[in-house]
Amino acid sequence: MANPILAISDLAKSFGGFIALDGVSLELQEGEVVGLVGPNGSGKTTLINVVSGLYAPSRGTVTLGGRPLHGGPPHRVVRSGMNRTFQVPKSLGTLTVGENLRVASAHGAQRRTLEGDPLELVGLAGLERRFANSLNASQQKRLDLARALVTAPQVLLVDELGAGLSPAELDDAAGVLRKLAAAGIALLVVEHLMGFLAKVTSRVLVLNAGQQIFQGSLEEAVRDPQVVQVFLGG
Repeated sequence: MANPILAISDLAKSFGGFIALDGVSLELQEGEVVGLVGPNGSGKTTLINVVSGLYAPSRGTVTLGGRPLHGGPPHRVVRSGMNRTFQVPKSLGTLTVGENLRVASAHGAQRRTLEGDPLELVGLAGLERRFANSLNASQQKRLDLARALVTAPQVLLVDELGAGLSPAELDDAAGVLRKLAAAGIALLVVEHLMGFLAKVTSRVLVLNAGQQIFQGSLEEAVRDPQVVQVFLGG
């Protein structure tokens, strides 16, 4: 197998005496999609925050293309070829959609990972002159994704893109993620909606209380006794 584009090894993060992550490991190949799932408080967002450079790890390593990346800062992580979206989009509301993309691209890597217009890809074609704060919730998520894409990521961390979307919007979002993977971008997708996740990947990493309790296929995960216990309490 080829060397992974992203390698997370024995990653841990503590806040004072609270252990938020404890020994998480994962490898992602180019064009691969892995779902990151777990109940609220399981450590999913903390993992994304550590991998993206927002938090420094307490233990463990993160490498991108074989190069050490852990500890950030976030702008260096972005220039190195990894970016993220947020569960709550953080657009520059008083700027237009196009201006948001231009600001983001100025901080990106000097490479191309996608062909075509990012706004067209995410379904915002024709809205370049709209102010970001005039977009609805679904459009804000799409803009957040487009802003990440213009930085030319090799790895994209997607934080609950499906939350609050209608069934039709979920189908569209899944199609976009499949296109990104087909273009060679590796995706780590945080998601609660298993139906949505099943449309983009068959492989998941399951966290609970900061520890990984399962890594493998989505089909196997829903039959795993420990996973069932965590999600259903049965």
